[in-house]
Amino acid sequence: MADNLELAGQVALDLARTMMICVTLFKSDGGYAVVPSDDFDGDPETIVHEYDPFQPWRRR
Repeated sequence: MADNLELAGQVALDLARTMMICVTLFKSDGGYAVVPSDDFDGDPETIVHEYDPFQPWRRR
């Protein structure tokens, strides 16, 4: 869990690229969290970004 969105985004991207799986970055009550996309079962409105290691990624 992280309070900083930029840090959480870096962790999510690194995790996606390392594990070669899609991961979801979402906002929760305690900050930002990252989980494998297949395991995310929360509210879709809390999703900040989904990282796919098989697609080109660019900084927003």
